[in-house]
Amino acid sequence: MAFFVVLFSLVNPPTTYYMLSESRRLGGIEQDWVAISEMSQFVPRSVVAAEDANFCLHWGFDMSAIRKALDEGAARGASTLSQQVVKNVYLWHGRSWPRKALEAILTPAVEAVWTKRRILEVYLNVAEFDEGVFGIDAAAHHYFDVSPDKLTALQAARLAAVLPNPKDRSASKPTAYIRKRTGSIMDGAATIRADGRSACFES
Repeated sequence: MAFFVVLFSLVNPPTTYYMLSESRRLGGIEQDWVAISEMSQFVPRSVVAAEDANFCLHWGFDMSAIRKALDEGAARGASTLSQQVVKNVYLWHGRSWPRKALEAILTPAVEAVWTKRRILEVYLNVAEFDEGVFGIDAAAHHYFDVSPDKLTALQAARLAAVLPNPKDRSASKPTAYIRKRTGSIMDGAATIRADGRSACFES
């Protein structure tokens, strides 16, 4: 596994276990890899604001978010983008203890070897945005018929707003909840840019 941690710091993962599973189930998926430099500047900021605002500050686990999750129970999640990348690229979906144990081992290893920018780039290319729609390139075309470098701040926030439940949410037909969440994400994206919490993936 250490070999693949090093390998994927430089080479794009060809697919994931979940993507293969969904491709078999659906008869195919949409996904095309795109470098983070070819994405709108609003995309990484929006996803970090939505999923892991302290991404640049932690080493793979957000201990303050974990404490809040323990206090608030199952209503709140605490997975960082680094943990989600490890789950998506190396492991399988589910809540089993063996998977969580492997995730706990692999996440610090990925953080040690990969740059933050690379972690975010891989996440944005393997995350699911709708049924059978994986990665920001496919999502941008699927929802807005544009390439990822043309996504506006609003569109990027809408895409981030469907995470982490893309099969129950739509970026192109947003509910009142998604509209409200989109506004919060746009505010959060502006905040992390202003206070320096986006520096690790924009430098």
